Amino acid sequence: MLPRVNFFGTQVTRLVLGDNPFTGHSYIPEIHSGDEMMDYYTADNCVKALFEAENNGINTYIALADPFILRVLRQYRNEGGKMRIIFQTYPAIDLEVNLRMMLKYEPIAIYHQGGTADYMCETGQVDLLRKRLKLIKDTGVPAGLGTHVPETVLRAEDEEWGADFYMTCLYNARKTQRGQQSGFITGKPKYLVFYPEDRFLMFDVIRKVQKPCIAFKLFAGGQIFNGKAPEEMPNVVEAVLRETYENIKPYDFACIGVFQKYKNQIGENAGIARKILGKA
Repeated sequence: MLPRVNFFGTQVTRLVLGDNPFTGHSYIPEIHSGDEMMDYYTADNCVKALFEAENNGINTYIALADPFILRVLRQYRNEGGKMRIIFQTYPAIDLEVNLRMMLKYEPIAIYHQGGTADYMCETGQVDLLRKRLKLIKDTGVPAGLGTHVPETVLRAEDEEWGADFYMTCLYNARKTQRGQQSGFITGKPKYLVFYPEDRFLMFDVIRKVQKPCIAFKLFAGGQIFNGKAPEEMPNVVEAVLRETYENIKPYDFACIGVFQKYKNQIGENAGIARKILGKA
């Protein structure tokens, strides 16, 4: 069984499932394009992946609250799915409307989408961001702040923006995107290059703040596998997961995205995480 931590009264596994590939968000288009991901991840295949995660002991799914994923969740629940849901807000929908859509699924937490939050910080809209965090808190569920920028977490703590937890990207996607809107708003996909030195800057911040943090983009959106032979992949996964768990707090957890088309990445990653955490 995967170890669990207390997350605002809910026992959450220290490995949880994300959904970027479900919605065609590819950071390795030269290997797997967003179109390939969307063609594979029909609603049925998304539901199949959710049950595979559940069968491998993962009990929480971090879901983008867009219409497609909400439809997937409805099907998953109708078929008996039990995983807990942490929602990411969907910037293309008015926040108050989006929150009403999410609450139907009884989420254990909701966090403000990171790219949009970073854009607000970069363009002097922190007061608006704080108001949006309060709107989330007013629903009665824990409110999180997503960000790709380590300094934003520290500022949010120093200025008491009101976040209960942080969704922390190990790679700073804003280095080349400052002042640019999220792709959810512009509709234009962006090719991002992630830099390995970034992760320890975010690890340092994760350890400094007392509030729970969820580490994501552990594998640099898949870029960490570039140039690796298939037989090398499990060792790379193990090294990344081990490094992550050694550098986050004992009550933090990690989120992974998976592309199930060619092999069972969920089963492989969950098995490796069990091995690492079982020895911790």
